[in-house]
Amino acid sequence: MKRLAIMAVVLLALAGLAVLGGLFWWNSSLEQFARTPYGSPEEKTVEIPSGAGMKQVARLFAGAGVVGDETRFYWLARRLGIDRRIKAGEYGFSGPIAPEKVLEQIAQGRVKLYSCTIPEGLRADEVAPLLEQCGFGKASELLALARDADFAKKAGLKADSLEGYLYPDTYSFPKNPKVGQVLLKMVSRYNEEYRKADALRQKGIGLDPHETATLASIIEKETGDPQERPRISCVFHNRLKKKMKLETDPTVIYAKILRYGSFDGNIKRDDLEYFHPYNTYRVKGLPPGPIASAGAAALQAALDPIECDDLFFVACGGGTHKFCPDYTCHQRWVDICQRGRK
Repeated sequence: MKRLAIMAVVLLALAGLAVLGGLFWWNSSLEQFARTPYGSPEEKTVEIPSGAGMKQVARLFAGAGVVGDETRFYWLARRLGIDRRIKAGEYGFSGPIAPEKVLEQIAQGRVKLYSCTIPEGLRADEVAPLLEQCGFGKASELLALARDADFAKKAGLKADSLEGYLYPDTYSFPKNPKVGQVLLKMVSRYNEEYRKADALRQKGIGLDPHETATLASIIEKETGDPQERPRISCVFHNRLKKKMKLETDPTVIYAKILRYGSFDGNIKRDDLEYFHPYNTYRVKGLPPGPIASAGAAALQAALDPIECDDLFFVACGGGTHKFCPDYTCHQRWVDICQRGRK
């Protein structure tokens, strides 16, 4: 009996050692798995559905080739407590990556982002289709919201729409963002750039924020050569001071788009003579609002023009203009630049 008891103790001890050895091996294996990068060079995308459990997540990531062992990935998440901090969304991974880094990305919600670049000088109806192409919502929904007066107030604007406030920049969002979120981000970027321009405001320039957006949009549309923006701004400021009509073609084009829904590429005498709030050949001062979204340089030019005596400018090829302080000079350059006279 004594010998049997001793053998039982020995067997229990061996079993215990085997269990401890197994645990040691498992922990070592799990630690090595956690730190060892895995995966092929190409990008792999995995979408975690809302409410997914860790077992489902482990299966998705192993199936996509992000991790090499579904079971170890599951237990590593349990060990790190990340199984309770899973954030739904679409995740992207490129090249070999350690499983612990994968879990860190999931826990922090660092989802895959999609980028969209909006150039300067576009109207809201031109911006909306570009945003749709980037997967940032339907153009019809984006444009409807951009033209919603209540939404403009929600965005903190003293305007009836977001025209002129959809700042041109590169934006990044997760897959299928809410259209309101996209538009509010663009307005927020506009406000950032306006504050920078306002900090450089020239003494005596009394434009309020909406007037600034309006003038900046006209400068943006009139400028082919970026270096001319401050001088074009000077011309408009001089005309405003003298209570002269701005007589700028981009506002006529905008008025025509509001009338007909599109621009046919031609400005006719009827367009110049037609009374419309945005036709600056008929209405003195600035139009009711912006005609496009201006960039940072046009915003700064609107509030910090150079000093000049010019009251006129005329396009003279290559995107540049000839500037004049009086009509006689202006007419001479019109003859040379637009009528081909020597």
